[in-house]
Amino acid sequence: MPAPAAKAVRAAGVVVFRPGRRVLLVHRPKYDDWSFPKGKLDPGEHATTAAVREVAEETGLHVRLCLPLHDQAYRVLAGHKTVHYWTGRVVGDDDVSRYRANDEIDAVRWVDLDEAADLLTYDHDSATLAEALGRRRRTHALVVLRHGRARSRSAWRRDDTERPLLRAGELQAERLVPVLAAYGVTQLVSSTSLRCRQTLAPFAGMTGWDLVTRRRLSEEGASPAGVRRVVTDTLALVAEGRSTVVCTHRPVLPEVFAALGLEDPGLDPGEMLVAHLRKGRVAGTERHLVR
Repeated sequence: MPAPAAKAVRAAGVVVFRPGRRVLLVHRPKYDDWSFPKGKLDPGEHATTAAVREVAEETGLHVRLCLPLHDQAYRVLAGHKTVHYWTGRVVGDDDVSRYRANDEIDAVRWVDLDEAADLLTYDHDSATLAEALGRRRRTHALVVLRHGRARSRSAWRRDDTERPLLRAGELQAERLVPVLAAYGVTQLVSSTSLRCRQTLAPFAGMTGWDLVTRRRLSEEGASPAGVRRVVTDTLALVAEGRSTVVCTHRPVLPEVFAALGLEDPGLDPGEMLVAHLRKGRVAGTERHLVR
């Protein structure tokens, strides 16, 4: 009888920094090890959402994701484990002195970076810390999002600006909520067209952040100069520390990326490119498709 196939285990975590050259570590009494806060993805959960959730559950701190790091990959008893990592920053209070120890995590500490290298138990964590040190400077996100799956243009007989999302697109919009929240998005900028507004409506409704529309981001109102103006205004928001999402259409996206100095990656419906900005410059990017 053939041996059962090795199980693929996915997890996510965050290397959380704070000023003063400190990094957040946790101690697990079951394994007597020091590591970064991390944990397995729930069924159907996006890795970004799991990373933020696990930090909250294991440390009591709310964080936002910054630059992505290389995945960790190693063998475990259950099979093959992949851990997705980001650098991150605390949103709000970063005091861990009131943390209550439990059977899973019995200590949470802000550790000096020089001490952390010696305290970490595993070589793969030491390698992740070494990578993260070069990416620890604070960044804020500009999320460029293509609207969710919409009704077919050929089957829609009315004003195209009022063409709505399909049910699949509505589900994408709902699943975007925790992903955008993971990057600390507080500014929402959308094309005036319904399908873009619908894509961001669940996030606006859940968070209470205003949804601002710009005709310059619509297919009907876009021009290279107009899109550049919107992008310039958006970059100013991000420079003030306000992570922002911009939702628009496939024909407009090349102008958005050109204004950012990036190549158009050809996003699918419901897919986003996250540009991490520091001092007005793109320090790194990543892509996520929410199905």
